[in-house]
This record gives sequence, C-alpha cells and structure tokens, in this order.
Amino acid sequence: MTSLRTPLRNLADVEALEAMPIEARLERPVSSYAAIARQAAATPGAPALTFVPTGDPADGETRFDYATLLQRITQAANVFAGLGVGRGDVVSYLLPNLPETHFTLWGAEAAGIVNPVNPFLEVEHMAGILNAAGTVVLVALGRQSQPGIWEKVEALRERVPTLRAVLRIGGLGLCPPWALDFDALLAQQPGDRLLGTPPRGEDVASYFHTGGTTGTPKLARRTHFNEAANAWSLTTVADIGSGDTLLCGLPLFHSNAMLITGLAAFGVGAHVVLLSPAGYRDPRTFAAFWRSVERYRATFFSAVPTVLSALLNVPRDGADIGSLRFAICGAAPLAPELFQRFEQATGLKLLEGYGMTEATCVSSINPRDGERAIGSIGLRLPYQQMKVAQLGADGEVEREAAVDEIGTILLRGPFVFAGYVKDSDNRGVCLADGWLNTGDLGRQDAKGYFWLTGRAKDLIIRGGHNIDPAIIEEGLMRHPAVDIAAAVGKPDGHAGELPMAYVTLRKGAQCDPAELLAHARSTITERAAVPVEVVVLDAMPLTAVNKIFKPALRQQAITRALAEAVRAACGEVEVQVEVEPHPKHGLEARITAARPGGPDAEARMRAAEAGLAALPVHWTLAWRTG
Repeated sequence: MTSLRTPLRNLADVEALEAMPIEARLERPVSSYAAIARQAAATPGAPALTFVPTGDPADGETRFDYATLLQRITQAANVFAGLGVGRGDVVSYLLPNLPETHFTLWGAEAAGIVNPVNPFLEVEHMAGILNAAGTVVLVALGRQSQPGIWEKVEALRERVPTLRAVLRIGGLGLCPPWALDFDALLAQQPGDRLLGTPPRGEDVASYFHTGGTTGTPKLARRTHFNEAANAWSLTTVADIGSGDTLLCGLPLFHSNAMLITGLAAFGVGAHVVLLSPAGYRDPRTFAAFWRSVERYRATFFSAVPTVLSALLNVPRDGADIGSLRFAICGAAPLAPELFQRFEQATGLKLLEGYGMTEATCVSSINPRDGERAIGSIGLRLPYQQMKVAQLGADGEVEREAAVDEIGTILLRGPFVFAGYVKDSDNRGVCLADGWLNTGDLGRQDAKGYFWLTGRAKDLIIRGGHNIDPAIIEEGLMRHPAVDIAAAVGKPDGHAGELPMAYVTLRKGAQCDPAELLAHARSTITERAAVPVEVVVLDAMPLTAVNKIFKPALRQQAITRALAEAVRAACGEVEVQVEVEPHPKHGLEARITAARPGGPDAEARMRAAEAGLAALPVHWTLAWRTG
C-alpha cells in the first residue's frame, strides 16, 4: 500500500482521485498481513514500532524494525493457527498498548478474525461481547501487582462456552496450567512463513464492539478490503509516508488507534511510537509529551478534544516540536474556541475529521492543502460517499437534504462494514442501496464541507424545541475559566427536558456557577438553549478513548432532577438516587428517601410521588423511616 502525494484542496480534487477505481489503488493481495509483509520486504531495517514503557523516553524504550515486526506477527498468527483458529474463528484480546498488542492484532487478522475488547468494561459486559463473537482464543495481560485485567479473565473463563484457550502476556507469580505463555508460544513458531491460509480482501478481518459501555453488545464486521481501502485513503489525504513518525496515545482496542497509528502507518513504512501501555490515560505520557515529540522527531499524532485541552496545560520547557506537521482530531466535536487556542499555542495545524467504527475509521477530514473550515468535519475522503438525507417513519430515505439543511448523515462505499454480527442489529442502520445510517445529524454546505449538528439521542428537546448541545458548549467554552463543557438534558415535568451544563475549569482558574450561568445568558443567542443550571466538576467523566462520557452526565442530571422533585414536596429530607441501565426502559432510577415529619407527612409524600410521576423517567421509590 502506497500513499499518493497530490494536492487536496477541495471537493474537485477528491473527485479527481476517484477517476481510478479504489480496487486499482490497492496492491494485491489485499489484507493487513500482506500490507505489512510488503513493507517489511521493502525496508526490513527501518523502524516500525517503538514502545515507551513509562510514557517518558528518558526512562528507556524498546524498538522493532519492520523485519522483526513481521516476524512477531507471523509467529502470533502461527500460534493461533496451531490452537485451531481458522478463517471464521475469533481471537479476542484484553490488552493495554503493548508491542504484543500489535502482534496479537495483526496475527489474529492473518489467522482468523480479531476482536479487540475494552479492558475497562465490567465482566458481564465483556462476557456478552465474547459470547456474541464466539471467541475461541483470548489473549490478556497477566496478573499484575494491582487487580486489573487478569482477575476479569478468571471470571470470564466459565462464562464463555466457546473459549478453548487463554494466552497470558507477562504477569506475576505462578500461573494456572490453563494460562498459556504468549511469549513462549511465539518462540516455538516459525516467523518466516504463515502456516495457515493467507487472508483475502473479502474475508472478515475484525469484529469491533460498538454498542457503548452498557447494554446489548453490537459487533461490527469489517473486511480486509474495508481496512485496506480506508488506510489507503487516509494516508493519501494526510500525506503519511515512510518519513513520518506517529505518536500513539489512544487505545488499541479502538478503531482510531488500530487504523491510523496501526495499519495505515505500517502500510506505508511510517514509524509508530507507543506512549506507555495506558497512553493518554497515563499522566506521565502527558508530562513527557512534548519531549517525546522532540526525541522521536514526531510528525503526526491523533487525538480527541479532551487530549488537546490537556496538552495545553503541559509546559513545553523549550522542547523542539518543529517536526510536527499536523494532528488529526476526531471522535467528538471540537469547539472552535479550543481549536484556535490550541493552534495559537502550538503553531500546529489541526485537521478535524469524522469517522465511526461501522465505516472502519475515518470518513471525512478537513483538507491538508485547502481551506480548513473550523468546526466542520471537512470533506469526504476519496471513495467515501456521504450525503445528508431526510428519513421517513420507516427509517429509509425520503429525500436528500438541500444545501445547509439539517438531516441524517449517511455513508456508502468501500469503508462501510459488512454489517453487524447479529442480523437484527442491522435494522435501521443498514439502509437500502448500501447506505449506512450514522445516527448523526448534520448538514453539507455549498463547498461540500460537512458539519455535525448533533446526534439524535444527544438532542435536548425542550417542550418540542430541539436544542443542539454544541450551542451551549461553545458558548460556555468562550469563558476564559472554562476548560471543558458538556451539555445534557435534565428531566422536567413541564418541558420534558431542560438544558443544563457541566464544566471543568482550567488549571488555576476559579469561577462559581452563577458567573458561568450569567456568561451563558450573554453568549448563547438561542433563548431556549440557555442552561437552567451549570455545575462545576473536578473532572469530566471520560471514556477509555478520552471522549466525554455523556451517559454519566445524563445520569447525574436525572439524579438531580429526581432528588429536587422529592425535596420540593418534602423539604430538605435525605434522598438517595441510583440510576442504572434497564433492558426495556434504557435507564431506571431507584429512589430511597427519608419520610418527612409532621402531621402532613402523608400529603407531602403523595405530592412528591406526583412530582416524580411528571418527570419522563422510569423510577421506583421507597420511603425510609428514621
């Protein structure tokens, strides 16, 4: 796989690339293993992967050239084949960012199907994913000094009937006989040839979980062709090649790190630097980030908005970061204020993009050579069809949206997955004529740039008035004390929902909620969008890939609304609220409240129950005496 250096300034340049079919762009055979093998043959001694165990290069590193990387991947593939893994069998892994994670990832794709699993999930949810995948081999981090992944593995063994083997990477103390030593198995296998049948483009390469951190797991099937096509398109539009060094701080169980700082980089001979097992979740990685840029002459990194915000608080201390060409930011909307603040502080060009697991990784990005429309997700990638449509009651397309008309963003093309493993999950997502319903709301302007306007489930609906949370978040982000802002709907008996916001403050800043609320009133022009409440948090809840975890904020908002409803009727009684996922209702709240005193206690309790009943939340209530 080779990138193509050609100017990419506008939609016409994207369309010009498409004069040649994507199939003619991809070298044969088409697979992740073949792409890495070709690069190893071309530049065997070039640096492929460097691992920084502590996140600080001053503490040491381990480096693998392309020949060694291919050897380890081949050995891993042969280990899996020796354990009976065939083309339709699944290898899952529970791993932080380690060199062995790459060996497992690409080796599993060479032998069968890989299924990366977020190791921060709860055991029950992990079991659901492994059972949905039909996992036959599980690779996991061995027992550590602090409880972590291995304890979950022990709990999983009896819950996944298809599981035939568990492989352990590292670990302390004696290991049970059922835990096979990954490194020892690798050493027993040849590294110069695959023992199994090599994969083909149409073969399924990966199952990626894409159902959030609770609820029924959904597994997206992506083919080798999906991954190769997306990798080619990304390296072409971002101009990534053998002279580049990419810093990886996002987790390798996520499609962003797997493709951008994985297959795309390895396919063109770039150098990938793993910044500690925990990546951006490790404070040491942040503290040493600019020194890592200088040490490795890094040219590129991929991040999410919360990472960029955190990096602004890291002093550069004279580090030379002139090697950086740009950074890609995606996974969540980037506030224009943060965009401009980061570029001004670092001198680094940001390319804001958009993608989803069901379309492999990246679908659109701002052009590197042309106008970067701040706040947009850019132009579609070559060969990725994108449009905005109005959907009917049946979920199918009624008509295409007009220029700048908000609708649902749809995708079609070589990056779009082969559907979910469970066929019923495809309803409402896989539409007629091959279109994929992203669930994201947006618009396309006259120049072809796409703009996200929210996600259907993220909309705050106040008395029938649809409010885009971004309007609130961008307004609050303009306050000099605000670091991160997130808006959600707070249940209300009259309006259904009222907008409220959670914020974290910049390091050293002080500001009370009243001042932030006054600022919101002065900067948010849409009256219905002005939040009724602003809450200052010490830390924003984040996902494992550092995206703001809005479900946690929604649960907090529900908790506040329910507690306020009880206290409005009963006075300042003690109220406890637990909000948990519910298979039918989505969320359900369990309320425990102290019985009010006085002769009118029964009337006040009935009033509290009436107030709760008016809220659009499923709940149960228990009154406690004493």
